Amino acid sequence: MTRENLAKAADSLRTAADAATADVRDRLEDQASQFETLADADRGPDHGKLARHEHILTEIADEEDGDVADHVDAALDSIRAYRETVEGV
Repeated sequence: MTRENLAKAADSLRTAADAATADVRDRLEDQASQFETLADADRGPDHGKLARHEHILTEIADEEDGDVADHVDAALDSIRAYRETVEGV
């Protein structure tokens, strides 16, 4: 089952990676790959896993500007929208 918000987050991160410098590009591509996997997994990620990803992405957004930060922020919005559907915390 595809989780649309997680797939959207992966797309936003791929777009951010295209606009980023080499170091940041690698980190964003890694995050995008992980969200692609999570979007298609049999079981969705829990709050803890999502919080760890949010922390990493927030750090990147704070360090970057322009298109990179905008696309990372869009990914964070998608992740937060997905988290609202996850039971627990």
